[in-house]
Amino acid sequence: MYRWEITRAVLAQRLLAIVRADSYDRAAALAETLVSAGVAGLEISLTTPFALEAVTTLTLELGDDAVVGAGTVLDGEAARAAVDAGARFLVSPSLEPEVIRTGHRYGVPVFPGVATPTEMVRALELGADALKLFPASDHSPRWLADVRAALPQAPLLPTGGVTVESAPEWIAAGAVACGMGSALTGGDRVTVFERVDGLLRRLAEAAPPGTG
Repeated sequence: MYRWEITRAVLAQRLLAIVRADSYDRAAALAETLVSAGVAGLEISLTTPFALEAVTTLTLELGDDAVVGAGTVLDGEAARAAVDAGARFLVSPSLEPEVIRTGHRYGVPVFPGVATPTEMVRALELGADALKLFPASDHSPRWLADVRAALPQAPLLPTGGVTVESAPEWIAAGAVACGMGSALTGGDRVTVFERVDGLLRRLAEAAPPGTG
């Protein structure tokens, strides 16, 4: 798949599920639950023990059921290691040009972290495929709408502090998707299934007309 195809597949549901756990087994179990619940885009944080091994295993086991990428990618070395492990996309909490260059060198989309309009423009100049607004808790959907009035070309992905309740508000304000971790994965399997199902429906309903 081309970069744009991967990006579209990851963001199609307007939800990017972040798996961050204290063990490989816990991360694998969370990922399996999320995919079974219907999530199509998974970000495995490199802060998770044996995260690269988890990326490799999940990519092979899930196949076309989900697009698996790596998160918390801080530098070019980590980016290359994630790509070698099979990550289909890279996410970073910061704007590091070498992460973007490394991902693009191997046809992998990159979503760098941004917090200001200046960083957004710089990320777009560097060719970022989507922009992780981080931490979203420092901003609001209204702020995002104001920014997009000036930068309608900025594909923003608010992450960090996004809740099940606020996610549809971010989408309605113009976000392309929301990144969610513990707010999505808390509780038992049945709870996660019900939460994901309801959230995906609400996100689809919140999307502005003409956004697919």
